[in-house]
Amino acid sequence: MKRQQRNGYARVDRVKEQMMRELAELVRSALKDPRAGLITINDVELTRDYSHATVYYTVLGDDKTSSAQALEHAKGFLRSELSKRITLYRTPELHFEYDKSLEQGVYLSHLIDQVAAEKPVED
Repeated sequence: MKRQQRNGYARVDRVKEQMMRELAELVRSALKDPRAGLITINDVELTRDYSHATVYYTVLGDDKTSSAQALEHAKGFLRSELSKRITLYRTPELHFEYDKSLEQGVYLSHLIDQVAAEKPVED
């Protein structure tokens, strides 16, 4: 159960958002791997003890596997740069997961459009 803060905003959430901003900036500017396409950081899930962070990302285009390889290869670099930018007792170990929610949303929207375009059945 999440503990409610006085201002309604837990420290884990603030650290998570700061990590998301810093990782997005690092991927955009410091990641020089040619395999990395246009990567967007969508979300970060952080454990309560800051030991692990799951980073959800999407890629513009169809080069998902090469971008995943580039992120896995740069995992140590990104973690060390993150530790320089954010002062934490422990810099979390990064785990990258491709975010399928956008693709699923587009697919569901397409299905809804198909159903809406069909001629209604009359009784």
